[in-house]
Amino acid sequence: MIENSFNRRDFLKVLGWGSATVALSGCGNTSVEDGKEFVTSYVQTADYIIPSIGTYFNSTCAQCDAGCGIMGRVREGRVLKLEGNPKSSINNGKMCGLGQAGVQAHYNPDRIREPLLRNGDKGEAITWEKALGLINEKVGGVRAENVAFLTGGVSGHVKALLKNYLDALGSGHHYVYEAVAPSVMRAANKKAYGVEMPRLRMDKAKVILSFGADFLGAWISPVHFSQQYARFRKADNGKRGVLVQVESKMTLTGANADRWLVIRPGTEGIFALGLINALAAAGLSVPGDVAAVVKEYTTDRVSKDTGVPTEHIAKLAALLKERSPSLIIAGSAAEGYAHGSQNATAIALLNQVLGNVGKTVEGSSGIPFPQMAPTTGNRQALQILNDNMAQDKVKVLFSYGSNPVFTAPASMKLKENLKKVPFKVAFAHYMDETAVEADLVLPLNSALEDWGTVMPEYIADGAQLNIRQPLMEKLHPGTLGMGDILLALLKQRRPEEYKGYEDFYSYLRNAMVSNKGALGGANADDNTFWEAALSHGMVKLVGSPINISSHVSANGLVVPAPFVEDSTYPLHLIPAVSASLRDGRNANEPWLQESPDPLTTIVWDSWVEMHPKTAAKLGIVEGDIVEVASKSGAIKAQVYVFTGIHPDVISVPLGYGHEAMGRYAKGVGVNAFKILDPVFDKETGELAMHETRVKVSKAGQRVIIVKDEGPAGGNQMGRKIAVRMSSDKVNLSKEV
Repeated sequence: MIENSFNRRDFLKVLGWGSATVALSGCGNTSVEDGKEFVTSYVQTADYIIPSIGTYFNSTCAQCDAGCGIMGRVREGRVLKLEGNPKSSINNGKMCGLGQAGVQAHYNPDRIREPLLRNGDKGEAITWEKALGLINEKVGGVRAENVAFLTGGVSGHVKALLKNYLDALGSGHHYVYEAVAPSVMRAANKKAYGVEMPRLRMDKAKVILSFGADFLGAWISPVHFSQQYARFRKADNGKRGVLVQVESKMTLTGANADRWLVIRPGTEGIFALGLINALAAAGLSVPGDVAAVVKEYTTDRVSKDTGVPTEHIAKLAALLKERSPSLIIAGSAAEGYAHGSQNATAIALLNQVLGNVGKTVEGSSGIPFPQMAPTTGNRQALQILNDNMAQDKVKVLFSYGSNPVFTAPASMKLKENLKKVPFKVAFAHYMDETAVEADLVLPLNSALEDWGTVMPEYIADGAQLNIRQPLMEKLHPGTLGMGDILLALLKQRRPEEYKGYEDFYSYLRNAMVSNKGALGGANADDNTFWEAALSHGMVKLVGSPINISSHVSANGLVVPAPFVEDSTYPLHLIPAVSASLRDGRNANEPWLQESPDPLTTIVWDSWVEMHPKTAAKLGIVEGDIVEVASKSGAIKAQVYVFTGIHPDVISVPLGYGHEAMGRYAKGVGVNAFKILDPVFDKETGELAMHETRVKVSKAGQRVIIVKDEGPAGGNQMGRKIAVRMSSDKVNLSKEV
């Protein structure tokens, strides 16, 4: 099977299992099998197909990066609905609203249907042959170091092919960018526990103290954590788990907490050190260097700095001491500052002092095929690319799985620098803001009509390689899968190595079958193994456990004092990440625009969340259009008055305000990314998302907010459906 000069090591690299090169032919037409197409009458369809009866196929959700397993219900050749795959250890048969909306991404009328080449301000439809030939010409006409590939997080065999293509070009410039990434948390975890993504066992905890981690909403793997949370809430010996959420702006997780504590923005690290000091005073054993660091964080001082009443601090310390093990989680609310790493380190230190490491914070599982492992991104990678573009070092740029023109702050001037790149190629589903700037746009298959493998970053139980397979024939003949495109590009550079693969399906099947022994199929024949993998939608991997560090030390930990007041920009801006729109990649799916925000019930628009005291001080009422101005720009949006936010803070949701992307996204709301100030975490260089200071002024217009709860001032027609209270008299720290 492996011929002469092509050795075993090279063969494995081609298939993604090794680390460097080999072969295919023609990019294929992504038909389900072997590049052939069959026209089958429904009268003579497959034996297992019964007209009007749905058939289910397992695959992997692509709506976010959690990697949930899904089952697609297919009837008469069309996928109708998605459900969770019970065999997936990530979501165990459950699914969120974001995942359900995946069918709208598939059937969306604004999908790009054929390759487009820039002709002035318009895109001219061209053939795939011409498009791929143009790429070959462009990359062949520049030096290797002038070619760059920008992607979102990637894993599996697409990642392997991408690396092989860059190797073939001689370019090492792969930039991985995630607009909303837990980069600070990964770095803090690595320093505290020795791993970037430890496993959090909520089901074993008796108390969870979360510093703004919205694990029920949009944090890392919310469907998985929702199930862990359900087990945590079941009574154990008459006591159910207690959740305390500390944050400046209420999240969905905060709304479900037993106790929601509103805190001054940026003081989460001070609060964590104050709790350690209170625990030490209550008799908890604390190492000497830690005690020396926290001794000045008395309850009175911490209360003054954070705004959390002393009685809440004392009660929380007593609760943590009494009920062990607990689990302390740092989320984006604590990490989004220039001192975000210090905040996260202080919070991790609290976990260590409480003895939670090894009990509710466990080591992850090693991945047996690191070349398949997810490559995670951060903002710093985009900054490096942006600097290179500004210095005319990038001549050919590929972009896939990210939309930096939409998500990069205006201060970065990325759009301007992008114009300096002579040839830009975008792999896209929609004409989003980045695709609009491209010279060549290549249309992708939807996730429901594509092949691939996915290795999620967070898996609670061992490791697994998820399968993504077509649930139906593709809707538009002019689209291709990313794997097929990369294969075609590799054939241009290394035809002998890849000529043996008709299309990405044949490549993927060969890759899986050739390594079936390591994938749990040693005793099965090739077809049986492959069919079983497709049937399950995944392959369980045997990963070696990674030990986690429990060493407790406060060496080098310095948490800064609270922010000083700024009379010009008196308010802090918190850009909120919603469960539906996230960073805006799914904004063109109308179900998600129509889904009410869980706390405000607002639909189809942005809003400025503001505390009643702040609104009263500024003479603002619900529905007023206000201008929110930072040093980097300004936006206008309607005000929603809400007690679940600190008076020094306003919040605007992310994901809205597209200037392109399709009919359901364009022109809806405002883009909060654009006004973020260029302030960065001092250790990781990650954009400090919560550091932007703003001022708010009335714009002289008032609207009726479209929301499910009805307009402000509405009545219950005398029916007394719910208890009513003036919003300025509500204290959610007591009510929740």
